[in-house]
Amino acid sequence: MPLNLLYLESWDIRFRLVVDMALFGCLVYWAYKLLKGSIAVKSILGFLVVCFFYWIVRALHLTVLTSILSLFTSPIVPIILFQREIRHFLFSMGTALMGSKATIVQMIPWLAHKKSEVDVTPVVKAVQTLGGSNTGALIVFTKDADLRYYEESGDLINAVVSARLLIAIFNKYSPLHDGAVIIHSNRIVAARCILPVTEHPNMAARFGLRHKAAVGLTEITDALVLIVSEESGQISIARKGAMENNLSAQEIRSALKDYLK
Repeated sequence: MPLNLLYLESWDIRFRLVVDMALFGCLVYWAYKLLKGSIAVKSILGFLVVCFFYWIVRALHLTVLTSILSLFTSPIVPIILFQREIRHFLFSMGTALMGSKATIVQMIPWLAHKKSEVDVTPVVKAVQTLGGSNTGALIVFTKDADLRYYEESGDLINAVVSARLLIAIFNKYSPLHDGAVIIHSNRIVAARCILPVTEHPNMAARFGLRHKAAVGLTEITDALVLIVSEESGQISIARKGAMENNLSAQEIRSALKDYLK
């Protein structure tokens, strides 16, 4: 084989190796960012310990233990064990893709379509009233995320948003006050909805189940959640797995408008 062909083939192999290693490094970095600070890290360590013992008992030809531990080292086990993290990873990729699409649409004005501005005043008035009376509340706003599963866990309402309706729903004597209200396209879709609770270990102990549910939903969806504390009456906002506390009415209005526009 001519030397120049050998050189080209060698260069092609090196180039493929560099690309392969670079992509592998990106994958490891994404996995690290995804799992950092979550309970999944301990699950990974436990899974690796089981795999380690499996290799030992297999090398020692211990048939019974090998058969038992093989059930925990099946390729399907990591998918079941880390389904929440995998779902969050795919959601992040989809969000990035939708963000790119939105940027392209903004660059080409005739592809964009105008949406009517949502009036957030009734919600701001409602949470102010609820906070003033130390009445707990959990209000979810969604634009693109499909929350049908969580909507069906509660009672469907499908009513226009109003301050009086929200105050009535979260009244301590109302049968709908437990759980969350989900709002989409300026309509209250459902009430008394059950939300997933965050598993993040570093969340402050002063936050109760209502705050943990708000953060938990925003970790896996692109929703924004308003929280009214029953203990202090303070109003918080959760989005993208983070929470802002003790917000004023103007800050709440600005955050809602920025999210919904």
